[in-house]
Amino acid sequence: MTDDTTTRPDNERPSAARPDSATEEPELGAAMSQLSTAPVEESGQAVQGSFGGVRAPGVRGGAAWTGREVLGWARWFWRQLTSMRVALILLFLLSLAAIPGSVIPQSSVDPTRVDDFRAENPALGNVYDALQLFDVYSSVWFSAIYILLFVSLIGCILPRSGQFAGQLRARPPRAPRRLDRMPAFTTWRTDASPEAVREAARELLRGKRYRVAAEGDAVASEKGYLREAGNLLFHIALIVLLVAFAAGQLFRSEGGTLVPVGSSFSNTLSQYDDFSSGSLFASDDLDGFGFRLDDFDASYEENGPNRGSVRTARADVTYWTSPDGPERKTTIQVNEPLEIGDTKVYLLANGYAPVVSFTDASGEVAYRGPVPFLPQDTNLTSSGVIKVTDAVNEEGEREQFGFQGFFVPTFGGAGSGSMFSRWPELKYPVLFLTAYRGDLGVDSGIPQNVYQLDTDSMKQFKAEDGGPLAKKLLPGESMRLPDGKGTLRFEGVKQWANFQVAHQAGNVWALAGALIAIAGLAGSLFIQRRRMWVRAVPGPHGTTSVEMAGLGRSESPRLPEELGDLAYALQDKAPPAAAPDGDTAESDADAAQEAPSRGDRP
Repeated sequence: MTDDTTTRPDNERPSAARPDSATEEPELGAAMSQLSTAPVEESGQAVQGSFGGVRAPGVRGGAAWTGREVLGWARWFWRQLTSMRVALILLFLLSLAAIPGSVIPQSSVDPTRVDDFRAENPALGNVYDALQLFDVYSSVWFSAIYILLFVSLIGCILPRSGQFAGQLRARPPRAPRRLDRMPAFTTWRTDASPEAVREAARELLRGKRYRVAAEGDAVASEKGYLREAGNLLFHIALIVLLVAFAAGQLFRSEGGTLVPVGSSFSNTLSQYDDFSSGSLFASDDLDGFGFRLDDFDASYEENGPNRGSVRTARADVTYWTSPDGPERKTTIQVNEPLEIGDTKVYLLANGYAPVVSFTDASGEVAYRGPVPFLPQDTNLTSSGVIKVTDAVNEEGEREQFGFQGFFVPTFGGAGSGSMFSRWPELKYPVLFLTAYRGDLGVDSGIPQNVYQLDTDSMKQFKAEDGGPLAKKLLPGESMRLPDGKGTLRFEGVKQWANFQVAHQAGNVWALAGALIAIAGLAGSLFIQRRRMWVRAVPGPHGTTSVEMAGLGRSESPRLPEELGDLAYALQDKAPPAAAPDGDTAESDADAAQEAPSRGDRP
């Protein structure tokens, strides 16, 4: 008789020989659920979470499941945010986000250009406004990238700092059982005792600034911890730079002022011609100081393609740091600013201010002083306006006058046919003016540009021939208005200098961060972390077998050379022993270990 189980096909075997499908399927389902991270809805409230666990029935079970999901996603997001990949992506996005701030005019830097851009491109200006492209560095999206990068770096540094602190406290790893498998290896026999060899190895390695630990028959050492310290310093320096740049934007201030020779400037908001500041800067943060422009001297290129451009410019000033403080004299030159506290005063430009006086119809001098004219070309052809706001007419009533025109330091002469200067120095100064009377608009309360004349509410004086009243004036000459309205006299010329007063916070921190970043990067690139082991055990013929091996934590071509130097130094205390045939044992040992020292043995 034959056994049925041996002859029956597999598909006809008794049910007892097959696994129970009712038992296997739940086990497979449970196993598969552990492999899947996607939520799975089952009957009732049994919902598989994304991070393991099934939602239990009831409010309590739902709350526990929700808390577990929220915590799991928060941990996942934090791991992603603090990864090196995301940090590099954020750094790349930050560099891309800074491009619009360099190409598109910014409201905080040049609001006039922003207004001109909106006027010329109204549709595109609306798009830029919606995207905050006129205020890139204070926009929501730029701030989000900045803050995320900041958090990412901190989240990367904190755990690495803890790991590094643990590494500093840890002992060097014990010597492997087979030192001849290390990339760099050497051995020899010596007559010195094993204890003496190990003690000499400890002293030698400590003298080379290795961290040394002796255990059993071997001495373990490690060096190059500053490599990881360099990485940490580099990341910390990036945070310092981010904080410094943020402080520089939030607490900065920058303004310009034009000061004629003999006039003074005080560091208050009312003294600036234009002023911009960060969102956290307050007027109380302005450093208290002032200065007076005593003299200004400039020289110009006389030949070559840069003829007429400024060669040297020097402003002699007297400054003070408090109203009752002593006055000090100094010189401000291009790229050599005056530094007072966190504020620097830069010399930007120069020009001329015709000195004029206006005598009204009553015979009183209604105005006298220098009036700065703004340069229009490299030869300092300048345009400007003169506003007389407090003149009195024949009836004793208040009357206002305005003059606009050009000033040239070197006039081309009557035959030149134009009011353009031929040279930036004062050689033939001429002032050309046209006159107006009416309402200057200074009493309306609306801010005005002191270098522009609003003639909408004014009438131009006419000459006898019916044309506009205009006249070229040399120093000492006068322009008489019709009907005895007054006389304007061109008395002379003064120079003026334009200064930029910049208050920058965080400059020192930014410099320190940059230097630390360079030092940390250099350390992480050039410092090699390596381990050295020395084993000394009794050998044949009463000698001691000495084994030395080295392992680099990163690729280092100098590792065998360093091991050779250490072995040579150790042989001063543990010299190779003579072999029984009269030769030293060193040559045989070196020949036997030649392949491992080159890294040929696995």
